[in-house]
Amino acid sequence: MTSSTWAIVLITVGVAIIFDVINGFHDAANSIATIVSTRVLKPHTAVLWAAFCNFLAMAIFVPRVAETISKIVIIEPNDPIYIYVVLAGVLGAIAWDLLTWWFGLPTSSSHALIGGFAGAGVAYAGFEALRWDKLLITIKFIFIAPLMGILLGFCLMVAVFWIFRSWKPSIVNQFFKGGQIVSSTFYSLGHGGNDAQKTMGVILAVMISSGLLDPETKLSLTHSNTLWIILICHAALALGTMIGGWKIVRTMGMKITKLKPASGFCAEMAGAITLFFSTYAGIPVSTTHTITGSIIGVGSATTRYHNVKWGIASRIIWSWIFTIPLSATISALSFYVLYAFVG
Repeated sequence: MTSSTWAIVLITVGVAIIFDVINGFHDAANSIATIVSTRVLKPHTAVLWAAFCNFLAMAIFVPRVAETISKIVIIEPNDPIYIYVVLAGVLGAIAWDLLTWWFGLPTSSSHALIGGFAGAGVAYAGFEALRWDKLLITIKFIFIAPLMGILLGFCLMVAVFWIFRSWKPSIVNQFFKGGQIVSSTFYSLGHGGNDAQKTMGVILAVMISSGLLDPETKLSLTHSNTLWIILICHAALALGTMIGGWKIVRTMGMKITKLKPASGFCAEMAGAITLFFSTYAGIPVSTTHTITGSIIGVGSATTRYHNVKWGIASRIIWSWIFTIPLSATISALSFYVLYAFVG
């Protein structure tokens, strides 16, 4: 491999790690918004605990999501141009993440990455470069994941109402303050398991396309040639979570609907169940979509349908719809610029 190829591999891996950090602070609100808004934990304590759980997740989940991400675009081993596809895809995702973070919109870093990856791939080799089976299951879960969150959040909240109907409100609040520690832990583990694997998949694709890894390589904690990928991606996500994204915390935890410890617990558990299922199935879902759906479901059960702030929710939903096409467009333009520069 030439020195110039080595250089672009290192740059691409570095940019992917930067994306992972940005993903962490962009999505920090997903892990801590409910527990902060219910005042169970102080913001900085919640952030540190969420970051620890993000890192710990590598010991719990098999990296099936990473495999899905690495195969969205068909990889040609020893194709140096493919490395620029990955770089352009990550740059497009970073641009979209920073733009939506600036406006306080809890959009999906995951779908920005997928859209960017796909857009750059199409710019390079046309639509035949895409693995539609991998891409379509991801697109389906743009709708399925938040709907699962809404349904589970609503059902859990109704169950809590029924089970604790004879308890005093003050005792219920105290009980679920402890329960939220548990639910936020599970949610943060699910967040770390699903989101860190997306960057792992990107780096794996770069290593295969550059010829540094065999196309059949599987990510594993027991393999020394892939262990560093797992460690660095989880560490980068945890670092980003520690940095935090406070604008989005306000939107997620305070603007959609008013939460109490019991409703915060139900929202987090609904989100955690959805994320654990998706990560086990190898489906890259949006933690943002998932927790937003869960909060809406809980809010519908606790404050009546019309008391959920649907204006805020609809603004979020529109930003979801535009994430993949706009990040894909940015990445395609980035690829053309990179390709022209390299050429």
